[in-house]
Amino acid sequence: MRSQGQVRFITITSRIQMIAAGAVLALLAIWAISMAVMAIGRWQDNVARASLLHREAAVAKSEDRVQAYRDDLDEATEDLARRQDFIESVLPMLPDDVRPDETVSDSSDEMAKTIEKVSAAIPEAAGLARLEARQIAFVEKLTRFADRRSARAEAAMRQLGLNPKSMISSPSRRGQGGPLVKLSTSRDGSVDPRFARLGASLERMDALERGLNGIPQVMPADHNSISSGFGYRRDPFTGAAAMHAGLDFRGGYGAPIHAAAKGRVSFVGRRSGYGKVVEISHGNGLMTRYAHMSKWKAKVGQDVEAGDVIGAIGSTGRSTGPHLHFEVRINGRAVNPRPFLETAPHVLEEARATSPEADGSASE
Repeated sequence: MRSQGQVRFITITSRIQMIAAGAVLALLAIWAISMAVMAIGRWQDNVARASLLHREAAVAKSEDRVQAYRDDLDEATEDLARRQDFIESVLPMLPDDVRPDETVSDSSDEMAKTIEKVSAAIPEAAGLARLEARQIAFVEKLTRFADRRSARAEAAMRQLGLNPKSMISSPSRRGQGGPLVKLSTSRDGSVDPRFARLGASLERMDALERGLNGIPQVMPADHNSISSGFGYRRDPFTGAAAMHAGLDFRGGYGAPIHAAAKGRVSFVGRRSGYGKVVEISHGNGLMTRYAHMSKWKAKVGQDVEAGDVIGAIGSTGRSTGPHLHFEVRINGRAVNPRPFLETAPHVLEEARATSPEADGSASE
């Protein structure tokens, strides 16, 4: 700096420069975080507003229901009868352990207003309004119950290294329908959004729980007799390194072979190198293969449960002695069966636990 003909120097050390740079970076970071928080806040507000708009569009207000009763009491009665028929048609499809949530439904306040206004304006329709309130409450409780079970099934699949989305979006599930999809709860063919939501939730729960049942969970042979694991090993014929795509279970000639999971027999016959083979499709691209059999005890198209006997141990095909070669394939790709067989029983047992205490639910 020049001052009155003199030159003065100020030296900024590396440490001071680093501190200054750090302060600038810290300020930039704080600014970026604050902007991110604001953006997240705006996004959450938008989501909340969208949810509110959806709910306002989906749920009939008390004024609308009073007007509907005024316009045509007979039609309102028929609508409620259709809803009741739908509910009664759903109940037999549900598992025995279904216990709808007892918490207050989302529409309870609005339905209470509906009952009050209908009772005052149209006394003869008060009973119908109360029935409608009970139906809506039941549907919303059951929807939450199905969503909880779906979440539990998804968690179990992820724990086993599977993608839950594939269980409900695989080609094997496309084109399937049923009474939960083609439902109508009014004379004009429209569907109350809450009933449509219930149908979607139950369909999702069913798809995921069927997927759970198809996960290999039963040892196809004695688990103490595993003689060769999944992965690279020395080929017993050539001595060279080779990929072994399954597990080998050593056993006596003619010992029973069990289906590892629920499914449908998709192939019975001979395959090169495998000898006599049974293949079972479990849906969602998951298949199990049982090879080197001495004989078959299953037919193509046969539905089997986990543990059913499907054949007997032998030494057909490329084999050095009586044993079962067992494979698990997902979309044609061989995966290690051991994690499924050893872990799945415990994971699935927890996923299927539906005690009222665990779910915070009680019988309707």
